[in-house]
Amino acid sequence: MQHHKTTQKSKTKGKVTLVTAFKTIIWPRRNLVFIGLILIVLSRLASLVLPWKSKALLDDVIPNKDYVELRNLLIIVGLAILMQSVTSFLLTKILSVQAQYLISELRAQVQKKVLSLPISFFDNTKSGALVSRIMSDVEGVRNLIGTGLVQMVGGTITAVISLILLIRISPSMTLFVLVPVAVFGIIALKAFGYIRPIFRTRGKINAEVTGRLTETLAGVRVIKAFNAEEQENKTFELGVDRLFQNVKKSLTATAFMTSSSTFLLGIASTGIMGIGGYKIMVGELTIGDFLSFTLLLGFMIAPIVQMSNIGSQLTEAFAGLDRTEELMNMTAEEDNEQRTITLDNLKGDIEFKDVSFSYEAGKEVLHNINFKAPAGSVTALVGSSGSGKSTIAGLSATFLTPKSGVVSIDNQDLSKVKLSSYRQYLGVVLQDEFLFEGTIRENILFPRPDASEADLQNAVKAAYVNEFTDRFDYGLDTLIGERGVKLSGGQRQRLAIARAILANPKIIILDEATSNLDTESEGLIQKSLSELMKDRTTIVIAHRLSTIRKADQILVIEAGKIAERGTHDELIALQGRYYDLYTYQAKI
Repeated sequence: MQHHKTTQKSKTKGKVTLVTAFKTIIWPRRNLVFIGLILIVLSRLASLVLPWKSKALLDDVIPNKDYVELRNLLIIVGLAILMQSVTSFLLTKILSVQAQYLISELRAQVQKKVLSLPISFFDNTKSGALVSRIMSDVEGVRNLIGTGLVQMVGGTITAVISLILLIRISPSMTLFVLVPVAVFGIIALKAFGYIRPIFRTRGKINAEVTGRLTETLAGVRVIKAFNAEEQENKTFELGVDRLFQNVKKSLTATAFMTSSSTFLLGIASTGIMGIGGYKIMVGELTIGDFLSFTLLLGFMIAPIVQMSNIGSQLTEAFAGLDRTEELMNMTAEEDNEQRTITLDNLKGDIEFKDVSFSYEAGKEVLHNINFKAPAGSVTALVGSSGSGKSTIAGLSATFLTPKSGVVSIDNQDLSKVKLSSYRQYLGVVLQDEFLFEGTIRENILFPRPDASEADLQNAVKAAYVNEFTDRFDYGLDTLIGERGVKLSGGQRQRLAIARAILANPKIIILDEATSNLDTESEGLIQKSLSELMKDRTTIVIAHRLSTIRKADQILVIEAGKIAERGTHDELIALQGRYYDLYTYQAKI
């Protein structure tokens, strides 16, 4: 439900305009941009010294053999070239560095936003695709704050000054040049409108391909086990080809624009040769005037051609910002206006009152669930796969919100409680627990990085982690690899339990993970679990029923309803569904 709302909202605010980009990106950095503009103006004015002085060289200095003026002219041109070099260096130093800083800032903001989104968003989005959106989509912004935009402004200034000087030399020749330049301008604008959606689609395809690649690398053991390298290669090749076809489209449009500029501006240059040659022959133009006109024409046309390239870069930047804006417009979990209650001190009483839930409209997976889990008690959820046990656990952890009914904590409606104030008291241990790449110590310290060594050792001993770390050369500082691949299933589970013990939560959501372990590991994990559950409100999804005989209450979930409830002995005496499940497991 939440994900549907957020995507709808993002669609309505999808397109970033120049005005939006100016307000949010350029204006806050106006001082640096202003310095950049001053530098680019100085650079462009300095570049005009050479064509300006070339007329004097040919028409005055050389015919009069004026050596002093020649020396002065060379000094002026040399100083102008030096100014161009210095301003070019300062532009890169100031604006390009600032652009890269902005990219890093934006990446951090997008990542922060992504982590604030509800679990339902991640259930519907590939992690690799999100990595691409965080890392790649913001890169184009360097063309807004970097040298791209400033060069565009500088190019415009150069073109305007050159145009004024060209008109002063020969209005008729200037008018002849402006016709093909205007035609090129119209072609360029049309091309940018065509290219922007292509760049948007490219970002989407790139995210999908990256997402699939990330999945492939994460599941390499499964791929090799099923000898499926070939089909994965084909899937990736198809994705890469889609990306290539998209790039080909944009390259075709860009190539058309470039060839149009070459053709139209070539016609202009050819015409100027004819008109200029004729005017020199009839005495209307000096050779110095013609050389100045030709050089100035280059200075007017070069920025226009350059602006077409910068325009492509800006179009790509806006396409990336469009996709970034979609993410930034999504509603964060904590932004829910109804969540106003802050829990200062938690007792730990959980209650479900007529709770129903559906992942998709019209397909309820829970129907009117009612139960109480008093503070410090153990509630076990049992039942067949797909019966709704994990959904109840998800609702208890605030990963999900009920469609109807109320989940309460200490008589407070959980849907109105600020998530951070509840989750500080929450501990979750999953069946397939996620571990981060790094050391055993870093993984246990994850919920409390500043915990004391004594607290760490207590958690290690309570979860029997020292039973295997004492055998390692580096002990707790042993590297465990990505997702903890260097540890066995039992070792990973005990490490996860130690992490939960160190967090010292009041409420534990436990997807009990002893079903696939050997007897020795199961025995140690049962000991560590009993330590973790002591004096804490615990909701356990039970796989092996022999492990929950001491639970305060057992709920048998079938087809989204509570079919039976009671203690182990009460349910055995009832000889219903629980009795059947228990006796079946006992025979295996």
